[in-house]
Amino acid sequence: MKKYWQIFTNGLLKENPLLVIMIGLCSSLAVTTSVSNGFGMGMAMTFVLVMSEIIISLFRKWIPESIRIPVFIIVIASFTTIVDLVMKAYLPALSESMGVFIPLIVVNCIIMGRVESFASKRSVGESICDAFGMGFGYLWVLCTISIIRELLGSGTFFGMPVIPEANCIVFFSRAPGGFFVFGCMIAITRAIRNAAAKGGKK
Repeated sequence: MKKYWQIFTNGLLKENPLLVIMIGLCSSLAVTTSVSNGFGMGMAMTFVLVMSEIIISLFRKWIPESIRIPVFIIVIASFTTIVDLVMKAYLPALSESMGVFIPLIVVNCIIMGRVESFASKRSVGESICDAFGMGFGYLWVLCTISIIRELLGSGTFFGMPVIPEANCIVFFSRAPGGFFVFGCMIAITRAIRNAAAKGGKK
């Protein structure tokens, strides 16, 4: 049980795909202008990641080495298509606001990296823990960035007015604002990790 818990928690901070490994940044920074977009993207990514790791882990022994990458892409593309169609059917406004970034999940480095380096070599149970850990690690970072950017840039939270428009800082709702918030989060994460490492040596 301890092994599974460690695999799960690794993705939350220690091996966080955005703050530590720093992959899949393009779509992450593009969709974080609102909390609904950030949450929607995080949930979509988590679903595709979990289902892809389960399938790859289940059939890993029967996937020929020579065609493993095409097989991985087909599996990921299948679940990405499911997410895209479900969002268009039941959440059309969210789907439209996120545009091309939902279909682009299929080429996201986070998913391809985890199915290649983890799911294709580990058991289903371990792969599920890894997928949820990485997915929730991705989700909480996206939501944190989105909350900061939407509150400061637009003065809203989930579209509801919170801060008067006159007090908003438009910088945060634009691309440089996304990089700034993300950079601050990386700096804070590294400071915490360094402090923890120094504390462990004492």
